[in-house]
Amino acid sequence: MMEELEKIKMLWFQGNSVQLAKCCFRLFLRNLSASKTVLPVLTLFTKDPCPLCDEAKEVLEPYKNRFILQEVDITLPENSVWYERYKFDIPVFHLNGQFLMMHRVNISKLEKQLQKLEQQGAGG
Repeated sequence: MMEELEKIKMLWFQGNSVQLAKCCFRLFLRNLSASKTVLPVLTLFTKDPCPLCDEAKEVLEPYKNRFILQEVDITLPENSVWYERYKFDIPVFHLNGQFLMMHRVNISKLEKQLQKLEQQGAGG
């Protein structure tokens, strides 16, 4: 576990965000593998303050048992890549590392993608 964390730190400081995202996701999956159900990771790119982000989290509240919410503060120095990409677009959401939506929560899009992942997880 410590070796994985050191690897994450090293990748982070090299600015290799794609490899970092994959590595972090594998770590999430490994930690969740004890349970039969692996929840998808919904990443919220945010900053403080962000009223639209707060509103989005409220809209997501009824769905919170269907994903793990991971917040990324784009104003932190280590997140400068995300800041450059999304500084005018937050909130931005990725589902399992893939872009999903920005500006506001699109419930129908979220529901469709969650159902798709749940069906895949059930072998369907």
